Amino acid sequence: MTTAVVRALGALAHDTAHPHRRTAAPCPSCPAPAVLADRADGTVVRSGPVVAKAHAADTDTAALAARTALASAPALSGILLPPVPQPSVPVVDGRPVTLWPHGEPVDPADPDAAPWEASAVLLARLHRTAPPPALPPMRGPAKAARAVARMRAARPGDPATAPVREAWRRLPAWARDEAPAPRHRSYFICHGDLHLGQLVRHPATHGRWLLIDVDDAGLGDPAWDLARPAAWYAAGLLPAEVWLRFLDAYRAAGGPAVRADGDPWPELDVPARALTVQAAALALAKSAAEGRNPDEVEQTMIDACARIASLPAELAGEHSS
Repeated sequence: MTTAVVRALGALAHDTAHPHRRTAAPCPSCPAPAVLADRADGTVVRSGPVVAKAHAADTDTAALAARTALASAPALSGILLPPVPQPSVPVVDGRPVTLWPHGEPVDPADPDAAPWEASAVLLARLHRTAPPPALPPMRGPAKAARAVARMRAARPGDPATAPVREAWRRLPAWARDEAPAPRHRSYFICHGDLHLGQLVRHPATHGRWLLIDVDDAGLGDPAWDLARPAAWYAAGLLPAEVWLRFLDAYRAAGGPAVRADGDPWPELDVPARALTVQAAALALAKSAAEGRNPDEVEQTMIDACARIASLPAELAGEHSS
């Protein structure tokens, strides 16, 4: 990220928030633009009530337009945060930009107030909504595949990656982004990258919870959206009572990803294993890039891959579709 990109995104957000302002001079009453995120797949800058996001330069702009339109769809009002309407897609440094209202994120310092039930209900409502035409596939499996590729590039030949590579090998092709999802599980609207960082209150501080970041949204298996908390629970990182609150709220709201009662793991097993591999692969890639050993949480996910890799083949693949 360059200072020029931040300035350009801040100016876009500021001008969107003040559409009738007719001077380019700095606004004395407005705070300086704030960088909210800076990753290879997105740079996010806030100016007051508007957030500008520069997507990756190789973004499929037609798919991005379909996903942005999804967030604007009346059927998803109260579920997805809608974008700020734009007459055309702005471009900064060769990267397409979308603009969004600012919302208040989940407070990471107050885990007891984390909106697990609210996120579950939003997911259930999302999964129950009839998809619009021309919605692209959900990108969850593609993100998992990219994480494994990143790990392999960061640690070529490193034996530490062996359990992660083996857990990945045992997944069915669709979960590795090598084939379509099973037909009966592939026609639901999915968020594609659900975690608590993907929720905000809008209007900020007192509004309802809404899902944000539709970059990975699309058609797919809705169990993928439950897979990250399921993986954390299976690895021992999410307390059982929190997991059950989330699962019970999803079921009570009529979510179709899992059966209405009984054991949810026939539907969750493959996506949860895929998200475990994704987390472990990213942990190994990031720790290598930073010249350090994996931290305790990262090592927990790596160890979970080792357990998956040690399962008898018939158990590791029994819920492959």
